[in-house]
Amino acid sequence: MTLHFHKYQGTSNDFVMVDDRARTFPADDHVLVRRLCDRRRGIGADGLILLRTQPGFDFEMLYFNADGYLGSMCGNGGRCAVAFARQLGVITDKTHFLAADGPHEATVETDGRVNLRMIDVPGQQEIPDGIFLNTGSPHIVRFLPASTLAEYDVYGEGRAVRYGDTFRERGGTNVNFVEAPQTPEQPWQVRTYERGVEDETFSCGTGVTAVALAAARRGASSPVPLRTLGGDLAVSFSMHPDGSFTNVFLSGPAEFVFTGSIEI
Repeated sequence: MTLHFHKYQGTSNDFVMVDDRARTFPADDHVLVRRLCDRRRGIGADGLILLRTQPGFDFEMLYFNADGYLGSMCGNGGRCAVAFARQLGVITDKTHFLAADGPHEATVETDGRVNLRMIDVPGQQEIPDGIFLNTGSPHIVRFLPASTLAEYDVYGEGRAVRYGDTFRERGGTNVNFVEAPQTPEQPWQVRTYERGVEDETFSCGTGVTAVALAAARRGASSPVPLRTLGGDLAVSFSMHPDGSFTNVFLSGPAEFVFTGSIEI
């Protein structure tokens, strides 16, 4: 079978995109998905996304981690799925689609930036490992002292938290390490260890969303600018006295890289 695919990236978080409206992709073949995401033996990506039809929505996004298994919500992947749907002619500049954590809305700007509405977040929890939030995927946010993030052992420390006792029985968590800006105009610096990829990635959309909301409790104002290894993102929101967040939007680029075919 010949698989036609597209490659997209959002702040260097990259994805194999498949138009599966005919539902011919073997989604239960975890070994195949893992091979396609492999950077040495396959196409290479942080994850694979199937775009499918879904009654009542413009499309459905099925996101697979690089380990081959279905994942939770992916913010950068969601923006790339919107851009992919637009390229296919499924949508124009607005959309209402379904993802793992429920319905989402998004708009596409003239410069290609995608504004993706994330789920409402009821609050955050202080735990020994940092601050825990669920922004469609579970995240720990750990704030670091100034000028320490660049040399921080993100892989080692992130892996220890991801597989630690607190989250082992819940499937693990993603872990974000953050350095606050020196002035309000500067971006918050973020590095992320992602479960499913089991490594540091260049960017994580649900991760920077978690960071922005945690930063809001430290005085950051909406929209919060954030900088990852792969580029800049912004998160806007409404914060409420009870600690909850609504109207949460993740904004950033979603760019086509190349298209191709592979025998599977």
